Amino acid sequence: MTPAALDYPKWLSPQIAPGIPIRWYGVMYLLAFATTFVLFRYEARRSGLTSDRDLIASFFYWAILGALLGARLFFVLVFDEARDYLQQPWLIVWPFRNGRFVGIQGMSYHGGLLGVIAGVTTFSLVRRVDLRSWGDTLAVAAPLGYTFGRIGNFINGELEGRVTTVSWGVVFPQVRRFRLDTEWVAEILKTKAIAPGEEVLMVNLPRHPSQLYEALLEGIVLWLLLWFVFRPRRPFPGACIALYVCGYGMARFLAEYFRATDEAVGYAVTLGNRAALPQFTSSVLHITPAQLVSLAMVAAGVLLLLLFRLTRPPEPVVETFDRPG
Repeated sequence: MTPAALDYPKWLSPQIAPGIPIRWYGVMYLLAFATTFVLFRYEARRSGLTSDRDLIASFFYWAILGALLGARLFFVLVFDEARDYLQQPWLIVWPFRNGRFVGIQGMSYHGGLLGVIAGVTTFSLVRRVDLRSWGDTLAVAAPLGYTFGRIGNFINGELEGRVTTVSWGVVFPQVRRFRLDTEWVAEILKTKAIAPGEEVLMVNLPRHPSQLYEALLEGIVLWLLLWFVFRPRRPFPGACIALYVCGYGMARFLAEYFRATDEAVGYAVTLGNRAALPQFTSSVLHITPAQLVSLAMVAAGVLLLLLFRLTRPPEPVVETFDRPG
């Protein structure tokens, strides 16, 4: 018999062990950086970009610093609706709440991307290296690291998906519950044959494990395409940067169909006759603001591809001499 839903594993906790102030999310960040570093160093040496360990380490210092600062500051400035961080700015980097260690919570991918761009651009200007070639090498190495970051989101039980009736839907313990007397909630309970029990007014419904979908699309699939398909056939410097931006935008656009949408924001575009429910898996004609940002990334990637192609450096001229007869 197919289960109505999958329970979030009870043995899985954001904290590695009781009493130890280390969380899985932080460990996943370290694994992401380490994976990207190993792949970048391998490709830098293989392609002849550089074998200078100090230069590679310096590049990664600027990239990681930009990623962390950009991701955190973007989250604080854009998503902190209560403005707590602006009123108490030390909380931006303070990992304790109410006397408990909770780590640094709240990062934004788009802010991290902007931070990386700023960091590696600064590095290229200071060290006088080719930004396009170094950026290409980073672009083909980075996506696999996202896999660990999204697994960290799953362990935290955050960025959960929309309500679903699929058999692999997961019941996350700390997500919003829904009223039993809501029509669409009653329909899902009937479809899934879930009996919430008496005296229950609110029910926790199964959701898409969208974090794992993103780990697959933004991480593994995108990395496989860039690493094995486009890396060996890079037509000109900067091509992999542009393809990365396009690929991530497409992957994120697809994943957003399953990721929970802020009901206060709702959909940016709603077409068709089907009712738009941001909390439930809806029609492909219902587009969220995050998906519009993803489409903008795809467009930006296409423009970068054209720009890099038009401004590619000329091929070196190789002179040949005929032997005397």
